[in-house]
Amino acid sequence: MQTEMRKAVYPMKMERLIGILSILLQREKVTAPELAEQFEVSRRTIQRDIESLCRAGIPIATAQGAGGGISIMEGYRVDRTVLTDPEMQAILAGLRSLDSVSGTRRYAQLMEKLSAGAGTLVPEGADTLIDLSSWYRTALAPKIEAIRTAMGEHRTIRFAYHAPKGESEREGEPYYLVFRWSAWYVWAWCRDRGDFRLFKLNRMTGLTLGEPFQPRTAPLPDLEPERVFPVKYQVTVLFDPTCRWRLVEEYGADRFTVAPDGRLRFTGGFPDADSVLSWVLTFGDKAELLEPEELRQQLGDLAAALAGRYRRN
Repeated sequence: MQTEMRKAVYPMKMERLIGILSILLQREKVTAPELAEQFEVSRRTIQRDIESLCRAGIPIATAQGAGGGISIMEGYRVDRTVLTDPEMQAILAGLRSLDSVSGTRRYAQLMEKLSAGAGTLVPEGADTLIDLSSWYRTALAPKIEAIRTAMGEHRTIRFAYHAPKGESEREGEPYYLVFRWSAWYVWAWCRDRGDFRLFKLNRMTGLTLGEPFQPRTAPLPDLEPERVFPVKYQVTVLFDPTCRWRLVEEYGADRFTVAPDGRLRFTGGFPDADSVLSWVLTFGDKAELLEPEELRQQLGDLAAALAGRYRRN
């Protein structure tokens, strides 16, 4: 049984598999052409996915003709042993992660359908827990749900966007919710800029749903860091040895070397001056910006201004 399940699950992309399951939870029935269009694959690929899910023990029913479609069999429960398989555990870990930010029990309900009524978010044998929420979960969950509604109903979203260059009112046609760089974004056609843009949810306020729109062909966002955050400054910073843990956590152990005096010599690229200055300042007096010279001078001026502001009389 386990060998058969591995053969069924391994060839499938996890994103598409989780996507199919989440759609089946939200909608009582969906057609293969709709799934094929949603995931930009052929109908035959969707059929193979459904067949593989069935072989894995997930109770999916299909009906032909008018009013037909694909659905999870009502009232059916999967044998608990299915959930001990490593591949199924990976699927459930992904579903649990979506509930961590949705503000609902949508995916917990799906897992209950698949877990023989276990009634727990962590089935027996689970060894991977993923929480995609943040410190801003209270404000984030309603935004995610509103954007999901807008995408499902093909309605625009309107919001105030707070960026380093200032605040602006935006209206967009949302296509994808994206979790990257430890934050949530929405990939949308910005009507104000006439192009696709990646908006960070934590920078959005006053989010409301607008008018219906006719969906356009939406390319997948290019999320390569060099594309989203093009490097403008290559910096060199010396850090006190006590900062090692932060450098390892934020950039990895291969991004710095140990200088003869024991300090840590870091080199890296940043998209703008503010990112460099604000990051270095978080280390207080345990960091010294060496290069580039223009930013070193700016940091010196900033430090002098701060010293003047907080100087005791």
